[in-house]
Amino acid sequence: MTSHPRIEPTSIGALAGWRINTPYGSALVSQQGAQLLSYTPAGGRPLIWLSEQAVFKPGTAVRGGIPICWPWFGVYDRNPQSVRDSVAAAPGVSSHGWVRQVDWQLAAQHTEADTASLEFTFEAPRGHAPGWIHHAQLTLRMRFGKNIEITLSVRNRGVQDLTTTLALHTYLAVSDSQHVTIQGLEGHRYLDTLENWEPRQQQGPVRFNGETDRIYLDTTTPITLHDPGWKRDIRLQANGSRSSVVWNPGAAKAARLADMANDSWSHMACIETARVLDDALTVAPGATESVSLSINWATTN
Repeated sequence: MTSHPRIEPTSIGALAGWRINTPYGSALVSQQGAQLLSYTPAGGRPLIWLSEQAVFKPGTAVRGGIPICWPWFGVYDRNPQSVRDSVAAAPGVSSHGWVRQVDWQLAAQHTEADTASLEFTFEAPRGHAPGWIHHAQLTLRMRFGKNIEITLSVRNRGVQDLTTTLALHTYLAVSDSQHVTIQGLEGHRYLDTLENWEPRQQQGPVRFNGETDRIYLDTTTPITLHDPGWKRDIRLQANGSRSSVVWNPGAAKAARLADMANDSWSHMACIETARVLDDALTVAPGATESVSLSINWATTN
């Protein structure tokens, strides 16, 4: 076990990054996207999943970790009109916005008795991207200790309201996605994007039976992934967010994704802290709004 926290620069393929070690675990973070790529608790199984076929190349999204989706989430045209009015984009633009594929600036790094933290910033002035008429500054803080804490802040430095959608697209490592359950979403309404966005209500814990892509609405309570195979519970507590996304590509889609092994869908599950649909984030001129996520884990019997 590491006695003192360490933050060390490293190369991740063609990307710059850092290795973080604390008494509680080890993390890998890339400068591109200010993205936590992986995390493994000390003496334990991986917690944050990273694809073994991930591509570490500038401008290419990395499969796994916790990518930041902003200033839109998912397919651009599926975002609310308020977002599309605020954030213009060219036809055929890629999903999940453009901040996960560019370098952020490391603004600060700290180690304390048993924790380590990094702070990144990203400046998006007017004209930064096609159709972008705002001036925004993003700050991402991540802290590693007994748990993982991540906070994304959006500051509007422009002169008009800025409305976006976003997500902390968390990939969790699991023993077998077909045997895990997700608790905390019981009774919540959700949209099943694989069934023409049909609205439904969650009955009992969430289970994965093939490809899954759901947007849960009005989520406020902690969400827990129970993994009987690894005898572990992973608890996600969000603040500043009232929408959550649950995603797994299933076998058929995973086989079509070049950056995923054919069987990797069974070793991961995404529970995403989001501001999407009616929960879109509006930031007034001069204001700052934040979304935060705390992840902790415990052994179960």
